[in-house]
Amino acid sequence: MRFALEALFADVPAEQVAEARAFHRARASGRGPVSFEELAAVRARRSAPPSADPPAVEETAEAAGRRVPVRVFLPSGGPPRGVYLDIHGGGFYMDSAAHGDVRNRSLAEALGAVVVSVDYRLAPENPWPAAPDDCETAALWLVEQAEARFGTSRLAIGGTSAGATLALATLLRLRDRRAEDAPSGPDEAAPASRYGDAVSRFTGAALQFGTYDMSALTPAGRRIADEYFIQAYVGHVPDRDRTLPDISPLYADLTGLPPALLVVGAEDVLLEDNLTLAGRLAAAGNDVELRLYPAAPHGFTGHPTALAATALAGIDSWLRERLSRP
Repeated sequence: MRFALEALFADVPAEQVAEARAFHRARASGRGPVSFEELAAVRARRSAPPSADPPAVEETAEAAGRRVPVRVFLPSGGPPRGVYLDIHGGGFYMDSAAHGDVRNRSLAEALGAVVVSVDYRLAPENPWPAAPDDCETAALWLVEQAEARFGTSRLAIGGTSAGATLALATLLRLRDRRAEDAPSGPDEAAPASRYGDAVSRFTGAALQFGTYDMSALTPAGRRIADEYFIQAYVGHVPDRDRTLPDISPLYADLTGLPPALLVVGAEDVLLEDNLTLAGRLAAAGNDVELRLYPAAPHGFTGHPTALAATALAGIDSWLRERLSRP
């Protein structure tokens, strides 16, 4: 059997590929902070996030005894068709929900849906499991409150880079919460749960170039093993334990998850792990779609190229379809 990576490429105009390739070649190569001191300096240099119009409504989500700040965007075109939970990227140690305000305002209008972004706690001040705790809290809050608050119970989730990792970890937590609520014997009834079958409430997951192995056991995992963000996020966890699904979702039992869209660039350092995740999701019986974009490095959907705009429009269309289904 012959297998070529190009056979998996998304169908995009050649001129968009050429433009993207020229943009990325001209772009100065960068690296992430290598210490907490560098991280603090990078954070201090970040400009204030641009404001969205209309602006986000700031709220506090509360569920399962935990609280987390969230930012809420309501669509202006009528009743929402669903709610999308957005989890921002930034290596688990950078950025904030507010930095996604402009994109999330646009997304709310494009989807005709409520967009809720979660301001999870950042490493290294708050290492794992703080971030997935916060994301699970926001997800459970929506499971419990979306119908009453927004008039719809249809939910979707997604994120970029670290946000994609956290989105998948959140779904695994919700699925395993269902398993924990199951009866322990044939004659026992399942205990009442205020959250019900939480994972089934999510109609889709849009995952952009996530980090799915932090154990350095996979090819992509080995490439990023020395990155400071790994130390900041899970440096306190022994190497042997970094295959925990809550840290490295690639090693999880992936059965029983909602449909997933995986978006990644052909020049992404994390390409192999995204391909592996797509295969494992499909092998576990899930509905999964992989969109691989040529001439695209990590984070490409945040770049000012026509290729990025095409990829984002495709994500919007996929989410709109998922949220429109009964």
